[in-house]
Amino acid sequence: MEPQLGLVHFLAQTDGVGKFVLALLLAMSVATWYLILTKAMQVAGTRKRSRRFLSDFWAAANLAEVHGRIHAQGAHDPFSALAHDAFTAVEQHARRGGERLIDAGAADEYLTRALRRSIERTTARLESGLTVLASVGSAAPFVGLFGTVWGIYHALVAIGLSGQGTLEKVAGPVGEALVMTAAGLAVAIPAVLAYNALVRSNRMLLAELDGFAHDVFAFASTGARAGETVAPAVPAAGIQPLPRVAQAEG
Repeated sequence: MEPQLGLVHFLAQTDGVGKFVLALLLAMSVATWYLILTKAMQVAGTRKRSRRFLSDFWAAANLAEVHGRIHAQGAHDPFSALAHDAFTAVEQHARRGGERLIDAGAADEYLTRALRRSIERTTARLESGLTVLASVGSAAPFVGLFGTVWGIYHALVAIGLSGQGTLEKVAGPVGEALVMTAAGLAVAIPAVLAYNALVRSNRMLLAELDGFAHDVFAFASTGARAGETVAPAVPAAGIQPLPRVAQAEG
């Protein structure tokens, strides 16, 4: 009776190196799908909270209302976090007035640095885990290929020792070894697709956040949206508008 060939037979015949390669591919796959699911939920939640905050922000009568809402509800999305950092920077500079090196410079420069740091923190938070996806997407096919080469090597050695080199004796073991290549591709393809989707989503969000930072800078410094000339908005309690500047910096 001919032995049944298949994945189970291949696993039974492979050595420690082959089992290690399969375990590594399995670990890569688990990490990839964990990141895909958690990142998808994170992106969906972030976009939902951001839309809600932006709607409330542009509907607010003045900065005092926005500041009070953030203080009461907290900053749970990139846009509210940036606005909170801007209000905090204005308060700190007005209170300390350049006592420390971090507070040095004009008020508008201090606000610009605070907004830039806020965007950098958001960027780092959004990009967490992307290195793992990129590494899996680029390395998994080669890991699978190594497993294939190793499996074919052992299959050919076994065939040579048995002295039977007919097609039916070669096709089974070699075909089983090619499972490694298929496994590598099955791990790599979702990682690459997820990486590209997340990079595009992050790029769009950060572009919108950068534009919002210009608006927040204009409001905090002049009370007017960038490009507009209106009377300054009523400042929040403890927040004084920054000196008027000729041009908002990113």
